[in-house]
Amino acid sequence: MKLHGSVRGALPGDVGSSQDAGARPRRMPRWFRRTTTAVAAAAVLSLTACLPPGGGGGPGPTPTPVPGPAADLSQELTGGNGPFIGTAIPVDLQQAGYVQHEYVAAGTATSYKPVGALSGDGRWNFQTDGTAPYRTRVLVRQPADAARFSGNVVVEWLNVSGGVDADPEWATLHEEIIRSGDIWVGVSTQRLGILGGQVLVQVPAPGAENAGKGLKAIDPARYGSLDHPGDGFSYDIFTQVARSLRAGAGIGGLQPEHVIASGQSQSAFAMVTYYNGVQPLTGIFDGFYVLSRGAAGLPLVGPGQNADLTGAILGGTTTTFRTDVVAPVMDVQAESDLTSILGSAKARQPDSDRFRLWEVAGTAHADAHLLGSSGAAIDCGAPINDGPLHVVAKAALRGLTSWLGTGTPPSSAARIDVADGLFPSVRRNADAIALGGLRTPPVDVPAVALSGEPGPTLSPICLLIGSSRPLPAARLAALYPSRADYVQRYNTSTDAAIAAGFVLTEDRAALTGYARPQLIAG
Repeated sequence: MKLHGSVRGALPGDVGSSQDAGARPRRMPRWFRRTTTAVAAAAVLSLTACLPPGGGGGPGPTPTPVPGPAADLSQELTGGNGPFIGTAIPVDLQQAGYVQHEYVAAGTATSYKPVGALSGDGRWNFQTDGTAPYRTRVLVRQPADAARFSGNVVVEWLNVSGGVDADPEWATLHEEIIRSGDIWVGVSTQRLGILGGQVLVQVPAPGAENAGKGLKAIDPARYGSLDHPGDGFSYDIFTQVARSLRAGAGIGGLQPEHVIASGQSQSAFAMVTYYNGVQPLTGIFDGFYVLSRGAAGLPLVGPGQNADLTGAILGGTTTTFRTDVVAPVMDVQAESDLTSILGSAKARQPDSDRFRLWEVAGTAHADAHLLGSSGAAIDCGAPINDGPLHVVAKAALRGLTSWLGTGTPPSSAARIDVADGLFPSVRRNADAIALGGLRTPPVDVPAVALSGEPGPTLSPICLLIGSSRPLPAARLAALYPSRADYVQRYNTSTDAAIAAGFVLTEDRAALTGYARPQLIAG
């Protein structure tokens, strides 16, 4: 991965890149690490929603935010090497008509503790515990022309599994965010991003030397004043930043219509915990966008501690999203998220008037698109999965914002066919392509077998990035009498995916880019 300035990174899925307002940020995310037993690991790269005590809460158009302390976003960060963020996908913000600003987020945060057991239905009861001061950072990307603002603010819980703050949701969704005129806000929510700690996923790429250091050590001239009291306070920090954004702080006084919480991988674990335990107390978010969650939530921890993601994967309570909270949840899962180390198939739940689950066949937790140039440093014995997860993910974001605006939920999708057992597995057809699930042209008109299954060279990161194996020439000849037939069938499948709402019309060209006509005999 190319470095920009003196502190840019390229980690296993979380990399560093820095720029000031209007410059071009880069992105990359991921996380993970193997533990001692068989498949242990960590991960890459969390009527009203404020239910009264003992209350139920029925369907309604929006949550009711509970008043409370808000983060002070009045100090803009400057100097040093500019904003640092782990990234692998360069985005020219100036050309896109966007600007970037970085702020200190300061205040006094509250931690939580559970009352009673953490049940599998997600109806958790949290109560406030201790308090501690915090000074973290918030990164804002918004339209340079305020008239372009859509009214939607996507607040990403930045991912720290690669040892630095990374913005995988932005990397995945930035094209949809920019063309819609949404504001994106990345919050350095976890202690590791500020003060450093254990690196769950390591990739030998330029910038990896920053992994585990934290912003204070990476660029003391810019971030030396920051401090974090521990991940037990992260949930209230996230809430307080959202309260400030609702009041127009940090976004030039603009007034959001919808504030959406988002998180990928480790941060998706945090979204589960937030939704089940904190959202009922705060009602602060209008909707939740969750990408690649595991079966459990991110654990609560004590002061001065980093969250234990490995513990969540190995022994966390398997839980669904609770069903008595107003804010809708859009949950997008890669094929590889269902089994392997994340095991999200154990936490499946039916679609409802406030929940949608899209399981995307032929996709992986970290793929060629998300890894960007860092993928070249990874050898799993087979090409990295090159599926169109980000294309579907953008349609899911559009589906959620439309849901919030109109009350009409996105389309429902079939579940991937999973064989239950001690070690659940995805059922596959004769070409080793998953059966069932949300399907796209590359899996229904295949020239390559896209899979969440890893290549033969196993390592922690390889368990997450799946594989892409070209089909044998004889098989392609049996499937397609001509290249023209392949192209016609691929285009028909593309039309069907768009008509079903799983791909946006604006992304037709991107989806067509996954076709492989050159592999088909003329």
